[in-house]
Amino acid sequence: MTSISPATHGATMTKGLAMLFAFCCGAIVANLYYAQPIIGLIAPDIGLSGTLASFIVSLTQIGYALGLFFLVPLGDLLENRRLMIVTTGVAILSLLSAAFAQTPNLFLLASLLVGFSSVAVQILVPLAANLAPEETRGRVVGSIMGGLLLGILLARPAASLIADHFGWRAVFGTAAAVMLLISVVLATTIPKHQPAHSATYGQLLKSLWTLLRKQPVLRQRAFYQACMFATFSLFWTAVPLELARNHGLSQSQIALFALVGAIGAIAAPIAGRLADAGHTRIASLCAMLFAALSFLPSLIEPAYAVIGMAVTGVILDFCVQMNMVLGQRAVYALDAKSRSRLNALYMTSIFIGGAIGSVVASALYDHGGWVWIVTVGSVFPVLALLGFLKNSRP
Repeated sequence: MTSISPATHGATMTKGLAMLFAFCCGAIVANLYYAQPIIGLIAPDIGLSGTLASFIVSLTQIGYALGLFFLVPLGDLLENRRLMIVTTGVAILSLLSAAFAQTPNLFLLASLLVGFSSVAVQILVPLAANLAPEETRGRVVGSIMGGLLLGILLARPAASLIADHFGWRAVFGTAAAVMLLISVVLATTIPKHQPAHSATYGQLLKSLWTLLRKQPVLRQRAFYQACMFATFSLFWTAVPLELARNHGLSQSQIALFALVGAIGAIAAPIAGRLADAGHTRIASLCAMLFAALSFLPSLIEPAYAVIGMAVTGVILDFCVQMNMVLGQRAVYALDAKSRSRLNALYMTSIFIGGAIGSVVASALYDHGGWVWIVTVGSVFPVLALLGFLKNSRP
């Protein structure tokens, strides 16, 4: 067996370190979302047709999925800090390639690698769980996931504003500079952690299936959060279309709308405290129920529809974030030695749910308008709620 390094034994999760982890998570995960609101600017400049422009977003997501499956499990095998520094190095090179790309093929390859390297965030979260004591683990994970959600929600408006003033290439150049800063922070402040797991890389990947088969809690929480994240992606993919087409909002105004939705990030530390206090069941129930009801404010009178959609965004973000942290707290408690692999499986399922929500959003909106978005957006959390009630029966 590989021994745990002395650096791990001496490290403790302080409030300052948790805030640093949260900042790093938010900055890293933002790389996945910078391109989404500006593909209309990128595509004609690099010679990519309008019909293929969505490949930029798709390849970033595919890269992230590949990284979750093939790279994140290494967090249970290799020294974590070094693994994250190497991964952020790949992110810097990929973002710079995107910033200077002149051809579609180079930009699409860079997009794939940006997604692949952004999984460093999913190595950082299990590391935080390993460093935190049992009695405060939920609170620590919740605080860090709050930073992650802020990164997701702020990336789109930040990209829009930077592109408006300095061009789309400046978005990726700025992101590369941020990643350089993150790599310095990781190298100088994050404690080393050498996992106690001993296996080959092939055995590590094989064990993913074993964990999924033997851990019903993992399967259940993964399903709940996949449904919740499908709703989250559905809403945030469709709402810019609705705001622009039917309410006349500009790109900058839509960016401000997304900033309002970021208020929902406060759910993360609250969820962590509830989980630490043993209230996971009732908190999960409330998160799924209110997520199913969250679309109702967006159906109010047209004169106040934008306000109603903002309320929907805040409530939905709050519920999705709360359920994610509650699920992570439950999953991390299953096996301390397998936290990176458990997290890889949990987050891969969430990614699949989010991808489904994004894929169907445009088609639903084009065929049925906002009413279809509301209908399907409410169905996903209802499915999660029904599964939760079934699995919670004595």
